[in-house]
This record gives sequence, structure tokens and C-alpha cells, in this order.
Amino acid sequence: MTVAISGGAGFLGLHLARGLLERGETVRTLDLVSLDDAPLEASVEALSGDIRDPAAVRRLVAGAEIVVHAAAALPIQASRQSIFAVNVEGTANVLAAALEAGVRRVVFISSTAVYGVPTRQPMREEDPLAGVGWYGESKIRAEEVCRAFSARGLEIVVIRPKTFIGAERLGVFEILFDWVREGRRIYTLGSGANRYQLLAVEDLVDAVVRSFAAPGVAGESLNVGAKEFGSVRADLKALIDHAGSASRLTPVPVRPAELALRTLERLRLSPLAEWHYRTAHKDSFVSVEKAERLLGWAPRLSNARTLVETYDWYLANRGSVGAAGTTHRVPWNQQALGLLKRLS
Repeated sequence: MTVAISGGAGFLGLHLARGLLERGETVRTLDLVSLDDAPLEASVEALSGDIRDPAAVRRLVAGAEIVVHAAAALPIQASRQSIFAVNVEGTANVLAAALEAGVRRVVFISSTAVYGVPTRQPMREEDPLAGVGWYGESKIRAEEVCRAFSARGLEIVVIRPKTFIGAERLGVFEILFDWVREGRRIYTLGSGANRYQLLAVEDLVDAVVRSFAAPGVAGESLNVGAKEFGSVRADLKALIDHAGSASRLTPVPVRPAELALRTLERLRLSPLAEWHYRTAHKDSFVSVEKAERLLGWAPRLSNARTLVETYDWYLANRGSVGAAGTTHRVPWNQQALGLLKRLS
């Protein structure tokens, strides 16, 4: 079976491609950047291109039985126009090409950002959608595009993952791990008593692969997240204890911190986007009952275990981490947070 992956050089795309190769599948990827993984490049058909280019997308899906649409512009990237061009118009290009090519099923990687600032827990698939910031709004619009193509006969499964981490996940988590490694204060918005669910990337890959052939899931949206998670404070303490770090958890008042981070974001002096600072102090977890029932899926790793394993990968690979950028696979420029780090 040939599986085509948009965003193949991204964090999820790489893990998914490796998992599919282990299962004996044929893999084709599309991304603006190279896979930067020699063994993987030798084993997949890696196309260079942009999902905003219909011709590039047609090359990606040609002859594929399954398409996983994982390419996306992230919250910290560029402008509203560019985020919507990738996340909404790009999704329409992928689905149009898949429909034309006779693809059997498309798996669209959405986000729990579509639920907005959490107001009740756990969040369920039927809850109203009210995205936070440009990214959340664009994912809602992309899901609307999915529904329109489903009505035209294309089988689409929408996966809404919680924040997922694992080996090679850097971005905002590299900032956390860097501060823990150096024994800096780790600041929490509010007391850290809120529960914030994460997800191991290997558990996400498992859910995506199960959705390829599961009956009764076409046209459905499925939440995926860890089953075991504690408070933000407890999960971070487990990481700090594992690291043997001198870091101390330091709560900061929510309102002043949120105002400061919003100002820094508007001035482009902070790597943290609205999605980060408006939800970090809230309870945020989803029900995964639907995915368990329809996919026969069960997440393996807890929040704490996933943080620890990702941190260990970071320590072992610090020397090979690339230059700063704006994707999940590279460090983010700490900008104004770098000053706070020096004072911590």
C-alpha cells in the first residue's frame, strides 16, 4: 500500500514515515524542506513542494491509497493570511487532488486548538468549536473543508491530537528542557494545579495508522491524548526530579503574565503565541473514548513518561540540534524569554 504524507519532513511526518516503513508500506512525502535523515531519504520517495501548489499536491497523491495530511503552518509563523493559505487553502488542494486521484481515505491532522480556551472538561468531539488565535481558527476552517469533501464522497478521518511530543520534538519544549538542564527557575502560569494533557508521538502514529482501515470512522472526528496525566506542577516536577535539576517551579500571576506575553507577541519579541498563554493555566484534556471505541486504540505513555523520554533524547542529541527556526523539529529563538532565563 502506498501512503502519501504531506508535511513529511515535520515532526509527525518523520515518525509516521518510519512507522509505515517498518510495516512494509510504500511511503511518499511532500515538504518544503528536506527530510534531513539519510536512511529515511533512501527509503521513501521524498518530493519537494508546497501544498499551496496544486501541481505539487497532485504528484504527492498520484497512485496513493491513503493520504495523511499533516502539513500545517504553526501559531508562531508569519501572518494570518499565510497561516490560512497553508492550513485552509492547502487543505482544499490536498483533498481536491485526493478526490480526483481516487484515493481511498484521507486522514487529516487537525488539533484540539479547535475547542478554544477550555471551559469544560473533558472536551468531546461534539463540543462547539471556537479556536484560539489564527491557528485554531484556521483548523476549524480546514475541518469545514473536510466536511465539504466528505459530502462529495471522499472518505476523511479527522484526528484532533493534544500537544504531542517525543524524540526530535523541539520548539517550545526545547526551551523548557534547556532551562531544566541549566537548573533555571521554571515558571508556571498560575499555581500549576491545572491538568494539561499531552500525547506521545508514537501513540499518535498508532492512532493514525489504525484509522487507515478502521470501519465506521469515515466522516468522524477523533480526539487523541494521553490517558495518564497529572497537574502541570506534578508532571513538571517528575521531569525535574528525573533530570536531577536544581530547577524550582515558580508560579506567576496569570493576568499580568498574559498581558506581558500578549504585548511581547505583538512586538514579535516572544516565541509564545496566543494559544500558549491563554490555555497554559487552564485544565485542558479531551475524552479519548471515541478513538478507543472506533479504532481499538489505547495510548501507552503518560504525560510524565513522555516528558522524561523526550528530555532524555534532547540531552543525547543537543550537539546535533540545528539552527533556530519556527517548526517543531528545530529550537525556537527564545527572544525576550532569553533575558528572563538569565535572571532565573
